[in-house]
Amino acid sequence: SSLNPLFQAMESEISAAFDSGEPEDILSRAFKLTVTREDICTLQPLGWLNDRIMNFYMGLLVERSKKEGYPAVYAFNTFFYSKLSSTSHKGVKKWTKGVDIFEHDVILVPIHLRIHWTLLVVDLREKTIKYFDSLGQKGDHICKTVLKYLEEESREKRNIELTASEWTLHSMGTEEIPQQNNGSDCGVFVCKFADFISRDKPIVFTPEHMPYFRRKMVWEIIHQQLL
Repeated sequence: SSLNPLFQAMESEISAAFDSGEPEDILSRAFKLTVTREDICTLQPLGWLNDRIMNFYMGLLVERSKKEGYPAVYAFNTFFYSKLSSTSHKGVKKWTKGVDIFEHDVILVPIHLRIHWTLLVVDLREKTIKYFDSLGQKGDHICKTVLKYLEEESREKRNIELTASEWTLHSMGTEEIPQQNNGSDCGVFVCKFADFISRDKPIVFTPEHMPYFRRKMVWEIIHQQLL
């Protein structure tokens, strides 16, 4: 009863997204993606976030970054890295057709490692490539693969040679970023790492925030608007 009416309305909307209707009902459409109730249900407690939810949320972050006062963000699709790592630059050359990724401040690369989500972040302002893993695994080889991609992309698209030695590559340690305390929250961690980074904010959340973040994401995806 102490909850304000707005919050109650949101809560009932979130519950309805989970509980009423058919799995194939379309609950949101944007960024050339359709999100069904079945997709939204991956945001239930301990659900595994799927590619649609991840890509849709990245789309929301990119949209927000077009506003005044936010760093300019580019986000790759969740299928980008696996394609890059299996084919090299030429396999993903067309992915950036008509886009100069170097005109952005921050590049987000959500990565799907078979059964685990991680995030790689390129900060073009600082010349850093950082790897965020909520299970604390190192991704130095992933950082190197992406730096090589950036070198080839820069050479090909802008005719500019990147100086690899000017770049800092770093896998975030377990003492630097929050770590998940279950086997299913990695996708939410990736989305929230990306959310905080795309606002230039320090990453201050904890695993205890996950149930709240999941519900909030349901509302944000349905309304195509970040709170």
